[in-house]
Amino acid sequence: MAKKSKIAFVCSECGADYPGWSGQCNQCGAWNSIKELRLASAKSGRDTSGYAGLRSEVHVLADVNLTRTERISTGLSEFDRVLGGGIVKGSVVLIGGAPGAGKSTILLQAIAHIAQHQAVLYVSGEESLQQIAERAQRLGLPTAGIKMLAETSVQHICSILDEEQPQVVIIDSIQVMYTADSESAPGSVSQVRESASYLTQYAKRSGVSFFLVGHVTKDQSLAGPMTLSHIVDAQVVLSSTDDARFRVLRADKNRFGSVGELGFFAMESTGLKEVKNPSAMFLSRAEKPAPGSVVTVLWEGTRPLLVEIQALVTESQYGNPRRLAVGLDQNRLAMLLAVLSRHGGIFTGTDEIYTNVVGGIKVSETSSDLAIVIGVVSSLRDRIVPYDTVFFGELGLNGEIRPVANGHARLNEAAKHGFKRAVIPKSNKPKDVIKDLRVYPVTNIQEALAVLEEL
Repeated sequence: MAKKSKIAFVCSECGADYPGWSGQCNQCGAWNSIKELRLASAKSGRDTSGYAGLRSEVHVLADVNLTRTERISTGLSEFDRVLGGGIVKGSVVLIGGAPGAGKSTILLQAIAHIAQHQAVLYVSGEESLQQIAERAQRLGLPTAGIKMLAETSVQHICSILDEEQPQVVIIDSIQVMYTADSESAPGSVSQVRESASYLTQYAKRSGVSFFLVGHVTKDQSLAGPMTLSHIVDAQVVLSSTDDARFRVLRADKNRFGSVGELGFFAMESTGLKEVKNPSAMFLSRAEKPAPGSVVTVLWEGTRPLLVEIQALVTESQYGNPRRLAVGLDQNRLAMLLAVLSRHGGIFTGTDEIYTNVVGGIKVSETSSDLAIVIGVVSSLRDRIVPYDTVFFGELGLNGEIRPVANGHARLNEAAKHGFKRAVIPKSNKPKDVIKDLRVYPVTNIQEALAVLEEL
């Protein structure tokens, strides 16, 4: 008698496993997302040697070959920056983004450049080859060296790869791929997981580099199981800013480079163009100065980035004043307001406070604490902060201003963009004088507020 397939219940949104069906996923909170899946038996033809596709052998760490990893340039320096310097041979990169973000466009531009030097293959499971050809023509890209394939079976794709021997392959998209080893429908959690695992094993054995295009869910996270993020070597997300002309490429995971690295692009009729000076992109401030507007210097990946933080303090019209943070951590805003009240002597408990990071950047580090507090005080007192002044520093619970990483590089970036004054933690005070930049080192919130009165 044939052995029955194992049945599993998996959330299609986050990949959480359950012993039985349930109406709501306890992990991500999604409703009606738990699906019944039939898993392939262990006797299937799938290679079970692991994602690396290598035999299980014991090695001495000192004997491992440490030769420099070969990289392939995409022709876009901002894309190469996010990848850690280019495409690593045999790597698997998952690129996600909302519909219309430009995933297929940036990959088509990259593969058109690579095709001039190496063999490439573009595998489309969603668009027709005619649609892709029309896009390439619209972008004015050279297409002579780009080989195309319309296929969704990973086994058939890999057999064709054995014949064509390309160096870089694009799979658009991983959600429509399927493997015969899984009995579930294409797009399901198990199919996405098994297809990605199959392609990753092939990449490690053959040295072929893969780009997997991934869809996103309604909360802008990558669709499919969480295992997908663990399988791939790098995971990057392409998103748009508040200004629809610009795109931001962020590395959420990278085994060959910095996590959190950002690449900036402008969407034009001829495709995505690199933005060499992203700080200027986010500093398009109003001509007339206004209270609550403060500039800070963030550190994104391997470079500084100047952004404007806006704060608005107004009287509450109701009994429960609101606290709203856009681009900032809501809980951190509440903590900073508590420190400002306790150690700065400025009470805002009865006021509504709104904060925003201009340009749609998501602030994930603590160096913007001082700028947020100064913005709130500026709006509360209706006092304009000079346009030529930047603030950065972490604010502790005792009111102290803590140092941040790469302080000297942040100051150089501010000076390069014409800023004349900088209020920073005392521990970040540079040893050498920076030309045309006056530095105000502070140790606590009281000193920072005193400097604000002097400006």
